[in-house]
Order: sequence, then C-alpha cells, then structure tokens
Amino acid sequence: MYSWESISGPGTIDDLVADAHAAGYPDVTVRRIHDWIAKGLLDQPRLRTRRRDSDKAEHSATQRRLLLLLLDKRKQVQHLSSLAQVPLAMWLWWDGYVPTRQAQRAWVTWVGRGRRSQEVAREGALGLLERVGHQLATPTARARFVRIITELGNGRVLTVRGRAELLDAVRDVMEPDTVFAASGLVRALGPARTPMTVETVVDRIEALSTALGRTLDGKVDAALLERARAVYRASTADYLAVRNGLAAEAGQLAGLFRLPTLQQQFDQAGHQLLLVLGMHLIYRGTGVGWS
Repeated sequence: MYSWESISGPGTIDDLVADAHAAGYPDVTVRRIHDWIAKGLLDQPRLRTRRRDSDKAEHSATQRRLLLLLLDKRKQVQHLSSLAQVPLAMWLWWDGYVPTRQAQRAWVTWVGRGRRSQEVAREGALGLLERVGHQLATPTARARFVRIITELGNGRVLTVRGRAELLDAVRDVMEPDTVFAASGLVRALGPARTPMTVETVVDRIEALSTALGRTLDGKVDAALLERARAVYRASTADYLAVRNGLAAEAGQLAGLFRLPTLQQQFDQAGHQLLLVLGMHLIYRGTGVGWS
C-alpha cells in the first residue's frame, strides 16, 4: 500500500494526484487539489522558474504527506470544514509543517459562515455542557444553554443584556434551584486553585463569541493567529507542568485532566484555538492572566 514512506521529495500537482491514486483514492483530481489549496487544507505550491521557461510549481514532501493524511481522515468526517482541523492542529503544535498563510485559510474554512459558524458554536456549547452541567439541571435549562451559545455563532456582539441572559442560563445548568436555591451555596468545579464557576464559564463563552465575531468580520490576520498560537503553547506548557497536581486535587473530576489522545487533539484543535484567540482578544493589554 502506498504510504508516507513512499514520498521522498517535493512534487507537482500531478504527483499529488498520482500519490492519491496510488494510495487508493481514485476520485482525487487536479481540480480537487486546487479546491483544497483555496480552503487551506493544502498550501500553495512553490513556483520554480528558469531563464526562458518555467517548470510546474512544486509542493513540498510534507504537503504531499499531508494530502494522504487528509484523505485518510476524510473517511471519518462529514464535512470538508472538519478536515481543516488537520492542518490547523499541525500548525498549532509543530513548526515547519504548515505555514501560517495556510493555517489562516484553514481557520476561515473551519469557522465558516452562517449555519457552519453556528455549528461551531453549538459544538462548543455541547462540550461545555457536558463538563459543567449539573445532573439535576432540567432539559429546558440545558436546551436554553445550548440555544443561547449557538446563537452567538452568527458573530453578534454580546450586549450587557445578552450577557445577563447568558449568566442566568449558565447558572440554571450549573446551579439548579432545586439543589442550590435554599442553601445559597456556589458551585465550583475542579481544583481549588483553578475553580470553574458560573462566572468563569461565562467568561469562556464570551471569549468564544469574541473570537467567532472577529473571524466572521475578516479581522483575524496572520499576525493575530501567530500571537494566539504563542499564547496557546505557553499556557499548554504551564498546564502540563501542574496537570498531575490539578488532577489529584480534582477528586471525582480528575478525568477532566486526563491527557487527550492524538485523535482527540486533532478533533479539538479548532475549539482550543478559538478559546485561546478569544481570551487573548479580551485580556491582551490588561495585565490579567487566564488559564
């Protein structure tokens, strides 16, 4: 079977098509390669010029291997936008594989517009609900929580009134009245030094909304993405240094600090970058830290 090891150097777009066919994907055409380049799944080829003529542009060996990875991953996802997380993840974690110009196009593809951007918001809402929702929160409260966050996927600014409604919705799923109204207690999840409260959850949702809005407005450039990546790498290094201690303090919630599998990391890359970008946009220049 044709594999990564079979690729030893750069190649033209015809070589990429041949790679795909040899690996068992006969539906790949030159037109599809061009489409994937436009969407950031693959990078633009490097032009080669001669004194009197010009050769076909070349794709690096890394990009040829990336094509095979994308084709394998395509069997597991329903939408092309989901594939954009593959180059995004590679750019987020490692240097030298995916250039920022490609990551910027992949980012726009993953976020999308209209229904797609609302899907991104809804996926984030469901993941957050799974982490913070109290077992006695009502189905109505859960549905409201997901609906409000999903609506933020249209890029609208979170107003003072909207934030108040969001705060109320988060409290309803985290601190249902049937459990917390009489006692007046406040729920804080996780370790004592980094508790997740109603307010911190609202802050996370506001960050996601801010990053979505900035992306939909076309205002996330390469420099901003690179700053977000630097913040992500630094915060990840800090987290890994204390992860075991946090897990020990978390008790029954220790699973939240379990290291994700490589597959999970690929599947979560977009939302991780969305959160980091939003937090960076909200707190930059304020001197306030976040984790």
